[in-house]
Amino acid sequence: MLIVQRGDVGQMWPLEHKMVTIGRSPDCDIVLDDRQVSRLHARVVWREDHYELEDLGSKNGTHLNGRDVVQAQQLRDGDEIQIALSFKLAFVDAGATAPLMFDDAPAERGLRLDKPAHQVYLNGRLLEPPLSAQQYRLLELMADSAKVVGRDDIVRAVWSDAVEGGVSEQSIDALVRRLRERLAELDADHQYIVTMRGHGFRFENKP
Repeated sequence: MLIVQRGDVGQMWPLEHKMVTIGRSPDCDIVLDDRQVSRLHARVVWREDHYELEDLGSKNGTHLNGRDVVQAQQLRDGDEIQIALSFKLAFVDAGATAPLMFDDAPAERGLRLDKPAHQVYLNGRLLEPPLSAQQYRLLELMADSAKVVGRDDIVRAVWSDAVEGGVSEQSIDALVRRLRERLAELDADHQYIVTMRGHGFRFENKP
């Protein structure tokens, strides 16, 4: 059985001693709808008495327990399969009981920044395409601040080379609006950027 740990958390697929394909194509047995996932990304194959994981020449790679899959690798109970950067699947052997960590692990909630990669995750899903440089700087500024972020703070962080007064309020509002729209692509039910009239903006993550 394969159980999603990152991405559409909680989904699971029985393997039933057969070949299972994984990819973005609707023709795959396990469809992972994300641009970083290749149309035909990987597959799990039953070999006599065990399952093996194979990468199918994917663009962004398949990883088993953190290591690149360059040839068929035998799967063992509890193994972690990563598909590109967006999805993590746990392999549970049919003869074993699924560990409690899979049953009880809470779904990833809210917004998370991967600062080295300048990537944004919402409820465990990677935001694709990535934010623009200005949008990311604005989001990082607000996510790192425990207080209201004023317009002058935004100008210094986002338009560091701008002369004083060279950035209009309309430009700031447009940037905030576009960032909200991008975040709503994956989570339209929560307002991460709250307007504090007369003061600026505040970041509110999910509890």
